[in-house]
Amino acid sequence: MSEEIMENPKDDILETAKRIVRLGPICDSCLGRQFAMLATGLTNAERGRSIKTVLAMQASAEGDISLLEDLAPSFRSARLKLGRKSEKDVRCTVCLGEISPEMLDKWAERAAAALAGWEYSTLLVGTKVSGLLAENEELLLADGGSRHAEPFKSELNREVGKRLSAITGKEFDLKDPDMVVHLNLETGEAELQVASLFLRGRYRKLVRGIPQTRWPCRECRGRGCPRCNGTGRMYQESVDELIRPAVIRAAEADDTVFHGAGREDIDARMLGSGRPFIVEAVRPRIRTIDLAGLQENINRHAEGKVEVIELIVADSAMVERLKEATFLKTYSALVRLGAEVAEEKLKSGLKRLVGQVDQRTPTRVSHRRADKLRVRKVYSADLIEVVGNLARINIKGDSGLYIKELISGDGGRTQPNLAEILRVDAIVEELDVIDVGGESDGTSSRNAEEV
Repeated sequence: MSEEIMENPKDDILETAKRIVRLGPICDSCLGRQFAMLATGLTNAERGRSIKTVLAMQASAEGDISLLEDLAPSFRSARLKLGRKSEKDVRCTVCLGEISPEMLDKWAERAAAALAGWEYSTLLVGTKVSGLLAENEELLLADGGSRHAEPFKSELNREVGKRLSAITGKEFDLKDPDMVVHLNLETGEAELQVASLFLRGRYRKLVRGIPQTRWPCRECRGRGCPRCNGTGRMYQESVDELIRPAVIRAAEADDTVFHGAGREDIDARMLGSGRPFIVEAVRPRIRTIDLAGLQENINRHAEGKVEVIELIVADSAMVERLKEATFLKTYSALVRLGAEVAEEKLKSGLKRLVGQVDQRTPTRVSHRRADKLRVRKVYSADLIEVVGNLARINIKGDSGLYIKELISGDGGRTQPNLAEILRVDAIVEELDVIDVGGESDGTSSRNAEEV
């Protein structure tokens, strides 16, 4: 910014406007935008034209030909005063014509065309400014010296937005729109940013041996190798992938992202009331979905493996709440003991598990989890039946409680543990989650771990 401008912080509007028009041809909107914060109820084009009119009147009254010459390239009244009736407006050196009424109409039409075929209720307009336009705006602010301007992008978004709303009949939402149309001034294209569609429900995993989400091969990291038979995956199915196809078809989405309230081990079933989850449909073309029909289609496709219940529409904020929630969980474990144990001794041993449990990261997951001490709580541990050295027990505990280690002790890394209490080896042969619900007392960690 020049020393002249810095020395005149209280420069009046007309002096600032004169300084701006001397920089080169400028359209009404770009001039008015430099004073946008001073008055309401006017468009920048109206504001700029009013300022030019006053300047031209002042120049005529004072015989200031120089000022009329500065105004003439972008103001017809000044040209008429100078006797240049045949000349036309010169293209604005700031916006390069992008903010002209004709271009605003074209941008609105491009945006409407880009939105065609997409279902949405709310929208917003954004702008990706080219390097040249950004530089023009910076120079205007620096050399013109106005302290009352609004950004070029704000005006373009607003003016195109008004036209687009009239074309589409859709409402604008500044916080959480279904669609954001980005006007790319570099390429001349209207680009869509599509908000995901979120659906919440509960799933039951009826079989063992499948993970909750897609699991890339550890060897090739998804590229394909002999270990994964070229598939790029450790497991060929997951809860996520069994739900995904029906959601993609129903929403005409590009993909899905699966969000679960914790996860069960691959070799554990998820039974009973099911585990809460949210499936995120990425770039959906359809948002109004027959949820009962979708649920039926998912269950038909995943029959015998995964079942979805209680499917409802959710929103993005629910994903974070789901991840942060700490649910109480009830497990059913089939335990093989190293020797037969009397029923009463077994019941007594299970009672000693109730209360605080200290667990170091289990050996079986130490390759992918930090080695640290986790404190969890067991609320109940009940014997359901015992046959020989096999015992069926139910355990209710915090999210993140490692059940297998609670039984085996994992070499003393979990305290207390059933094997140590009974003084016999104890191994979980089968594990099922039979209920996920209710709030824990806060002893569990922020994120649910594997059981």
